[in-house]
Amino acid sequence: MKGEMRIFISGAQKELDEERHAIKTFIDNDPLLRRFFSVFLFEDLPARDQRADAVYLAEVDRCAVYLGLFGNNYGFEDTEGLSPTEREFDRATVQGKPRLIFVKGVDDRNRHSKMQALIRKAGNQLIRRRFTTIPDLNTAIYASLVDHLESCGVIQSRPFEERPCPDASLDDLDGQAVTNFVRLARLERQFPLPEKAPLVDVLTHLHLLCAGQPTNAALLLFGRDPQRFLPCAEVRCMHFHGTEIQRPVPFYRIFKGTVFGQVDMAVDFVISKLNRSVGTRAESSQAPVRYEIPPDVIFEAIVNAIAHRDYTSAGAVQVSVFADRVEVWNPGVLPAPLTTESLRHPHGSIARNHRLCEALFLARYIEKYGTGTLMMIRESLAHALPEPDFVQRGGEFTIALWRDWLTPQVLAGYNLNERQMQAVAYVKKEGHIANSEYQQLVGVAKRTAYRDLSDLVGKGFFEKVGTRGKGAFYRLRRNGP
Repeated sequence: MKGEMRIFISGAQKELDEERHAIKTFIDNDPLLRRFFSVFLFEDLPARDQRADAVYLAEVDRCAVYLGLFGNNYGFEDTEGLSPTEREFDRATVQGKPRLIFVKGVDDRNRHSKMQALIRKAGNQLIRRRFTTIPDLNTAIYASLVDHLESCGVIQSRPFEERPCPDASLDDLDGQAVTNFVRLARLERQFPLPEKAPLVDVLTHLHLLCAGQPTNAALLLFGRDPQRFLPCAEVRCMHFHGTEIQRPVPFYRIFKGTVFGQVDMAVDFVISKLNRSVGTRAESSQAPVRYEIPPDVIFEAIVNAIAHRDYTSAGAVQVSVFADRVEVWNPGVLPAPLTTESLRHPHGSIARNHRLCEALFLARYIEKYGTGTLMMIRESLAHALPEPDFVQRGGEFTIALWRDWLTPQVLAGYNLNERQMQAVAYVKKEGHIANSEYQQLVGVAKRTAYRDLSDLVGKGFFEKVGTRGKGAFYRLRRNGP
């Protein structure tokens, strides 16, 4: 790849000789730039039987980048009154070459009138940079060439979701999906663009284009076949009958498509595997359905995994339904300063994938307030379930949602007394119980309370946290007896 892209340096040779050679030396010796660029200087060519103007225009045609140095002098004028510098600039313009223009000095009063006109012409077409010293020039050139490498996708400094997706075009996006999104976003979040806004306008508003090319986020949100370009952007759902991973997997589904579709399909998968009860019409006009894990909690866990996963990882989001819990796993770590403990307390929203999260917010899939984990805890406790577990292990993040394994059928098989049944119901609602609380709840002495609670620990219903004393308490055992 060394020297793959040729840079044509244009500018008055006599006036700017020092700058021209300094640029070549700088690029040839820079560890990054020399990997990708080589520099053409007209004065380095050997004598040959060719017209000079034909040679330099041919070199402009062959170059990958045109770099113009504009000084005070306009240079030799041909029969039409144009200098080689202006001829080269015009040729690069016609050929659609990337043009980097650097103007020497900050004062234009001493410049040749035609050079002033050339500077104005260039300024009407592109952004120029001024310099006074060679170090200033090298610094400006380095920034411009690195930006060029990034825009070409040769090197990447943008976040993954903001990078242009290689080989993708606007034809790889589903225009109807974009229209449906705009309709929903207008309804849910007062999205400002009209429903029939052109595709490019919507993508531009959402910052999903890079130099006219769809970004990775655009493909994830609206691609006709996102996995053609991003094969690991999928959700793998598994259902196990026990409490551990086993092979072969009894039931296994892989969901592809856009992130919206992945969320919807993964949530439906989990809900279809959970126990549910149907109430009576006395409670509402329609018989209510109660799931053992609130659907909102399941939705939040899955959408968080898809929205905040590390899309540079070769891993995929995994959703596992066990007999005692639902685990949602995604590649990626919590962004600083968030920790698994801070998720249990009020905290701000810190997005890994800002463009994805913005679109999910507009479609009301997320709220962007950092309240999702608090809702999951609150709703789990309200349904007499243990709090979710948040685990960061290596480069992986897991949420465990606990199922209500303490069903009447389970309780009936363990010959619990009425006091213990009350304790189980209390802990399912409150999360934990201390010996003193148990004494007040059922009206027994401390010794009897200790005996009853120890029996619940021995039978696998409770686990004790802490040692003897005021700080000790009992909570539900996560995986049942």
